[in-house]
Amino acid sequence: MTPSDLLALDVPLIDLRAPAEFARGAFPCAVNKPLLTDDERAEIGTLHKRRGRDAAIRKGYELVAGPVRDARIKSWTDFLTRHPEAWIYCWRGGLRSAIAQSWLREAGWNALRVEGGYKRLRQTCLDVFEALAPADASASTGAAGSGADPVRAKRWLVLAGRTGVGKTKVIETLPDAIDLEALARHRGSAFGGHGGGQPTPIAFENALAIDTLKHRGPRLIVEDESRTIGRLALPQFWHARMQQAPVVLLEAPLPMRIAHIRAEYVDEPLANGTSEEALLTRHQAALDRIEKRLGHQRHAEVGEALKAGFSRGDHEGWIERLLTWYYDPMYDYQLKTKQRRVEFRGGRAAVRAYLQDSADINSPQPPR
Repeated sequence: MTPSDLLALDVPLIDLRAPAEFARGAFPCAVNKPLLTDDERAEIGTLHKRRGRDAAIRKGYELVAGPVRDARIKSWTDFLTRHPEAWIYCWRGGLRSAIAQSWLREAGWNALRVEGGYKRLRQTCLDVFEALAPADASASTGAAGSGADPVRAKRWLVLAGRTGVGKTKVIETLPDAIDLEALARHRGSAFGGHGGGQPTPIAFENALAIDTLKHRGPRLIVEDESRTIGRLALPQFWHARMQQAPVVLLEAPLPMRIAHIRAEYVDEPLANGTSEEALLTRHQAALDRIEKRLGHQRHAEVGEALKAGFSRGDHEGWIERLLTWYYDPMYDYQLKTKQRRVEFRGGRAAVRAYLQDSADINSPQPPR
């Protein structure tokens, strides 16, 4: 099974790297069951520098012996009992995974090992994005794009629209869409942070690459985004391809947008357990981050309306001010650069119908 297959088919993976390595970035289908703890890995690494590889290996066997060794093997076999199809890997598919594979074999398990380890799986993800490069750039970077080239031939569509029109709601209903904001765990605006925080940049890129590998069909639809979603950046060639794609423009009247923003940014978080105090603090912090662009006087006015909204339950005032003073002018400016690419515009029902009706008639178009 190729690395692309392992990732696209959601094959369960046991990541043997230390917790700190795993935390920097892994794959959605991977669980961290390390051979070495962070402290053990640091101790062995120091010894390797001072006394060489053989001394470091001996120390590793000393640290992971007896009950410690038994507990590590049990954590792997417990997972393999639930997921017998799982593969194992370490950083380069070398010593750590070879040792784990040997110990598992002694315990009666023939676990498959990813040749090249995490680095090869990670490179597979990077190749997905490199395959989107223009032909000259792809040649200069040496991008092979194995398994990823079909995405270049897809017809890309960007769903755009003012803040609050409900773009994400439409994206969620489309089988040939990739939800960038869901992967980034951020709605893309200054107020778009989720309570749980965002993934690491590497984890985000890996998840996006895997969703791309899984994508089927001649069209790929994404929501209009800037290069950054929260603190995460879209890969260069992915975002560049979005800037070339035709645009479908979703429109909605201001009262409907205000209602949608209230539901998504106030009512839903409160219903999901966020306290009013915590939500007010989060929104005030977001408001403070845009003070310079909003202007001091308007920032103060929105702030007063925000506090009043949480004290009286009337949130429409601060939402309308933010939309008309901040988001709409910014959107109108950005739309000027996209006007020539707009191929359809309308309300939610019309846009859904257009996207569904055009699914069968729109043939793939190569990138310009």
